[in-house]
Amino acid sequence: MQKSGFIAILGRPNVGKSTLLNRIVGKKVSIVTEKPQTTRNRIMGIKTAGEAQMVFIDTPGIYEGNLELCQYMRKQALMALKGVDLVLFVTDRHGNVHDDDAYILSRIKQRQVPAFFILNKVDKMGPESVLQTIDRFQKIFPFGEFFPVSALKEGSTDAIEEKIISSLPEGPFYFPGDMSTDQSEKFLISELVREKIFQLTKQEVPYSTAVVVEDISEGKKKGVLVVYCAIYMERDSQKGILIGKGGGLLKKIGTMAREEMEHRLGTRIYLDLQVRVKKDWSHSPRYIKDMGYE
Repeated sequence: MQKSGFIAILGRPNVGKSTLLNRIVGKKVSIVTEKPQTTRNRIMGIKTAGEAQMVFIDTPGIYEGNLELCQYMRKQALMALKGVDLVLFVTDRHGNVHDDDAYILSRIKQRQVPAFFILNKVDKMGPESVLQTIDRFQKIFPFGEFFPVSALKEGSTDAIEEKIISSLPEGPFYFPGDMSTDQSEKFLISELVREKIFQLTKQEVPYSTAVVVEDISEGKKKGVLVVYCAIYMERDSQKGILIGKGGGLLKKIGTMAREEMEHRLGTRIYLDLQVRVKKDWSHSPRYIKDMGYE
């Protein structure tokens, strides 16, 4: 008897949703950095275990923001509630319930989707704080299960997986059993470049960045994939920071991204990065669409 279902992962920025997804799937399908608001698109991760297939949808962090890009990310996250069988609500909140958490839970309640409560980063909390947090949240939402975890630790999500599988409806697999994500090659490459930018730059620079893969082709040398990427910034000053003295920072970004691409795609890569300026692109619905966010 096969079981299958879709599980949305929702929460505020930087609570560990992508880390949780990667841990459950068993490989990196969503980029991860220490900075909030890294995820901009819905990312699908697939875990097939025996006769059960779990299809996870990682989402951008939901928070109040007025930029067009913020509104796009919020819409992407909430759209994940449509047609799912279960929600994993993730927070690292200790203390009072954050307004953004309360808003997310109100939307889940509107959809009448069952939800599990995932309290992440409990290694940074004391036992009393964990219990108090669970108590506060269970008073405002009828969660089916509660899981205090540290998603960075191996084995931390085993109990979550078991409960998810027991909750799945009967049904056929949606994807081949060896498939872990539905990401295209272009999307994977653009995300890896963006991840390295987030890891190596500070302040507003990573948030003003969009990466567009303009072309992928077989190189003249056999077994080499040639990739041309455009990195868009919002201001000339940001372009200078990203390139760095003598092009050093851009070269480091390219080297780190290329090495991981080669590992993930199993082929040699020639990566060409060009930095361009499109003024205030994150404020414009048209430019946001041009960057691939639609």
